[in-house]
Amino acid sequence: MGIIEQMLAKYEISTGDDMINALKEIFQEIALLGLYRSDFFSKAAFYGGTALRILYGLNRFSEDMDFTLLTKNESFNIEHYFKNIKDEFSAFGIEVILNKKIKNDPKNKIASAFIKNDTLIHTLEFKEDNLRKIVGDVYSGKKLKIKIEVDTSPPLRYATEVKTILFPVTFNIVSMTLPNLFAGKMHAVLFRNWRNRVKGRDWFDFEWFVKQNIHLNLTHLQERMLESSNLGINQNLDEKYFKEMVYNRIDNLNVEQAKQEVKPFIKDSSVLEFWTKDYFRFLVDRIKFRVQPDWIEKVPLW
Repeated sequence: MGIIEQMLAKYEISTGDDMINALKEIFQEIALLGLYRSDFFSKAAFYGGTALRILYGLNRFSEDMDFTLLTKNESFNIEHYFKNIKDEFSAFGIEVILNKKIKNDPKNKIASAFIKNDTLIHTLEFKEDNLRKIVGDVYSGKKLKIKIEVDTSPPLRYATEVKTILFPVTFNIVSMTLPNLFAGKMHAVLFRNWRNRVKGRDWFDFEWFVKQNIHLNLTHLQERMLESSNLGINQNLDEKYFKEMVYNRIDNLNVEQAKQEVKPFIKDSSVLEFWTKDYFRFLVDRIKFRVQPDWIEKVPLW
């Protein structure tokens, strides 16, 4: 049995979409291995929904791979690391195409889709023939892409830790710690603008953090809000003001749209039956908070 088959064995696969979700996650892990071999994690940390899924056991699938530099460096070029990613996939007989996304509105600090203009965006695309060789008749014909984003001028005052991944081989990467990941997620809950759409995955992750009893790093959230101009330079973010903002967001939330958006990423949609505005307010009241010192805790890749 090949390594990809071994990795697929841990998933419950009954549909073509199940297979695509599983393959995407496996390919994310292969991409992380390529970045690890190129020493990428001496300069950057993994964060976002995919980090929560792969490193911390979030019970939903994720699409994109988000990274933040440990220090601001707007001249950083992630393309220097792509040869290692391609080499890793080539070792499995998989050809990848890397496309750079050109952002159309460089004047705006925050783009309409919640993407900063100092974020590097590339897409890994996988050839259909490669996918058919791996999964055979189970392949649904659906294209598989993974977006890679790197924030080159990130809000700071967060901590990191080393996490170990076991497949395709054992290796270590650097991740934001959970309180800082929680802060990033609440920034998305509060300020992500999908116009008339709702990103239910944000609310699913919010619920997960609270259920896991994770503290929220209010200091890092304040840094994110200052950086995105959602907080005045002389304003202070305290627990009371934070909760008021979340309550207001809940008041305007279309819960049914949120449920529909997240369903393709979870195996059991019955977990959404309890979702109501009152339930989300209940969760807000159970958030625990942490204040982070004025430094970034860096850790070696041992």
